[in-house]
Amino acid sequence: MRNPNPGYSYSPSANDVLAEESSRAFMQRVYWWMSVGLALTGGIAFTVASSQQLTALVLPFFFPLLIAELAVVFLFSFVQSKVSGAVAAGMFLLYAVLSGLTFSTIFLQYQLGSIGTAFAISAGTFGAMSLYGTVTKKDLSGWGSFLMMGLVGIIIAGIVNIFVQSDMLGFVKSCAAVLIFAGLTAYDTQKLRQFHAQSGFSSAMSLSISGALMLYLDFVNLFLNILRLLGRRR
Repeated sequence: MRNPNPGYSYSPSANDVLAEESSRAFMQRVYWWMSVGLALTGGIAFTVASSQQLTALVLPFFFPLLIAELAVVFLFSFVQSKVSGAVAAGMFLLYAVLSGLTFSTIFLQYQLGSIGTAFAISAGTFGAMSLYGTVTKKDLSGWGSFLMMGLVGIIIAGIVNIFVQSDMLGFVKSCAAVLIFAGLTAYDTQKLRQFHAQSGFSSAMSLSISGALMLYLDFVNLFLNILRLLGRRR
């Protein structure tokens, strides 16, 4: 806000300060839950892949687990505003566990060093884009339609590539997906802060869990596509 009187400097009001503190605390809770989910997913995936007995137990149920994983995330998207914080947290942690079981195949397909490198690059990219979404004064809402169209295009390309098995199409799809999910990270970060403000700066746990799941999905998809581009297979 510009002060019309150049003789005085502008200082934010008490309400502005409280709103910013509330927004910062909300995003800290979102990142904390997101980190818990990622740690749970990664820990379970590594544990399963490191045990032949667990791998033999999980692999036959890969597709049922994948369907259950999708069912949980779709169910959560419909009931997130209606359930208690404890139920929301339980559903989020269940999704993280199911993801860990299905992601265990990553450790069987790729070298551990490649997974670590892809994770580090993903973390750096995610952090930079989320920071941009936090500090930029630009309204990123105009990105929404473009990113959604890009996401639909990625899904269609993925389905087509199941049948054509084109390495070039897979490469282009992964490159596009990295750009799309990097953009979504900034877009979703800003959207979450705006949604928190529109909710009256609510401190409801379910709202934090919803935001954590949103950014968790951005990070995971960013990581998977970077791994497909740079990862060395076993």
